[in-house]
Amino acid sequence: MSDSAGIPVWIDGQPADRLPVSDRGLAYGDGLFETILITSRGPVLPDYHLDRLESGLQRLGLGLSRLQVQQALHTYPGFHQPGIVKLIVTAGGGGRGYFRGDARPVCILSHHPAPAYPAAFHEQGIRVFPCKTRLGRQPLLAGLKHLNRLEQVLARNEWGSVDDFQEGLVCDLDGHPVEGTLCNLFIVEGDEVVTPALDNCGVAGVMRRWLLEQLPAQGLRVKETPITLERFRLAGERFFCNSVLGVWPVAHFEQDHWPAGPVTRLAQQLIRSHFH
Repeated sequence: MSDSAGIPVWIDGQPADRLPVSDRGLAYGDGLFETILITSRGPVLPDYHLDRLESGLQRLGLGLSRLQVQQALHTYPGFHQPGIVKLIVTAGGGGRGYFRGDARPVCILSHHPAPAYPAAFHEQGIRVFPCKTRLGRQPLLAGLKHLNRLEQVLARNEWGSVDDFQEGLVCDLDGHPVEGTLCNLFIVEGDEVVTPALDNCGVAGVMRRWLLEQLPAQGLRVKETPITLERFRLAGERFFCNSVLGVWPVAHFEQDHWPAGPVTRLAQQLIRSHFH
């Protein structure tokens, strides 16, 4: 199996496209993944991706080191071609039951074309769907990009294939906005940029982390804290981000309509100047 550029999938450093049905990633979602954008300038935030993956490997107790993953990435031909590299680490093959026993982690690398989003999503903003699916609380998994993504699958499928929406707003069990189905959320209140805290649920995106580090140098204060739906609606600005699509302003949510604001434009410019 290979992508449109003819780059094959690699499993544990060798071209392959088969896994045993006993793989724990299939049976239990026992594993992690990263989605790394490769531009003509090289990988976007590779160290941040490895930081998050390393944290996940440690928390899940998977016996694979950061150095082993780094070597696998740099050896993979797709890591040096523009597009998307998806890195999956599963706990490996094992018998029936939750105990891993002597299962050995498996590293899967695949290369894919980068998505081509309409310029209007960046320029005019996007329409956001109010998802009914709620994120459950699990501090042990909060922030990780683990393979258990059923909440996101349910949320994304709420609006199906309708083109009217480009992202969905997903809340926690208390109804507080946490993130999108594939993006992190920011709101702007005066000179303060706020992103929901991810202590109990949600994915700690690498672009979210990068913006939290970069925006203070632009004279802005940043904060990670729970927000309410009312704060989301009343904020001066609101935008979604991830490392593949960059920053999308939120233009429409239910009956509300907003223009893209100056902080959103600043975040877009920072990303363009550093990565494109």
